[in-house]
Amino acid sequence: MARPTGTKYIKTPEELWDLFLEYQKQTKDNPILKHVFVGKDGDSAMEKRERPLTIEGFRNFCRRKICEVRQYLENDDNSYVDYLGVCRAIKEEIRQDQIEGGMAMIYNPSITQRINGLKETTESNINASVSILNIDPLDDSANNGTS
Repeated sequence: MARPTGTKYIKTPEELWDLFLEYQKQTKDNPILKHVFVGKDGDSAMEKRERPLTIEGFRNFCRRKICEVRQYLENDDNSYVDYLGVCRAIKEEIRQDQIEGGMAMIYNPSITQRINGLKETTESNINASVSILNIDPLDDSANNGTS
């Protein structure tokens, strides 16, 4: 979608926030259906799984609805300075959903950690000094002549 220079499809930061709220509602109202087999007979069923919020999901939602929003979210050419606050809020809302969903085991915690740059680090610092004793079992001098 080419746009004339200087025009914005999303006229205000509030309009971008409203798009995010619409994306959030649509996402949470449409869970992912997972095919499962239940019980001893393995009856086929569909299990509802909460759908996580993602930046990619939001970008795709906006692209289908109104326009590409990468330039709003990244502000590469400083044309979208007025949108920085709402973009930060959108990213933080998405991150919160992912982190809390991972912590509650709604989403895969490992993937959630990776996507959000979270990692557990442990530091191991082991200093070992080893004294090597070189004892000749045939050398009787250690007994100082007492046998």
